[in-house]
Amino acid sequence: MLKLRLSRGGTKKRPVYKVVVADSRFARDGRFIEKVGFFNPLLPKEKKERIGLEAERIKYWLGQGAQPTTRVARILGENELMPMPANGNNPQKAIPKKDRKKESSQDAKKDETAKSDAVPAAEAKKEEAPKAEAKKEEAPKAEAKKEEAPKEEKK
Repeated sequence: MLKLRLSRGGTKKRPVYKVVVADSRFARDGRFIEKVGFFNPLLPKEKKERIGLEAERIKYWLGQGAQPTTRVARILGENELMPMPANGNNPQKAIPKKDRKKESSQDAKKDETAKSDAVPAAEAKKEEAPKAEAKKEEAPKAEAKKEEAPKEEKK
C-alpha cells in the first residue's frame, strides 16, 4: 500500500522532514519511491520556508491511491491540496502515560465487578461500609495517642 508520509532527517533535536511516497512496508527513514516535499517544524508557522510541496506530484500520487498519514493529511489540508481531515477525539492524550495505565487497570476492575452477579457486589459494598466506619472511629483515637505522646516528652 502506498503512503504519503514524513521521513525524518536532520540532526539530533533538530528535525527536518521529507514528505515522501513510500510503500507502507518500508522503514520510516528507509527506501521511498519519490520525494514530494519537505517540512521544517522548527520554523514559525508564518514562514513560507516551513513547508514546501510539489502540488502536481502529490495530486498524481493521491490519484494513484496513495494514502496520507494523519500529519501529512493535515499539512496537505492546510495547503488546500485535499480537504482538511476531521479532528480526532482522543481524551487519553491529555493524561500522562503513567496515569493512563492506572486508570485503564481501574476501569478493567470495575468492568469485572459489574460483569459478576449484581447481588454479591451490592452485598460486598454493604460489608465494606461498616469496615470504613470502624476505620474512621479508629483514626481519631490513633491521632489522639500521637498528640499525647509528644506532650509527655516535653515535660
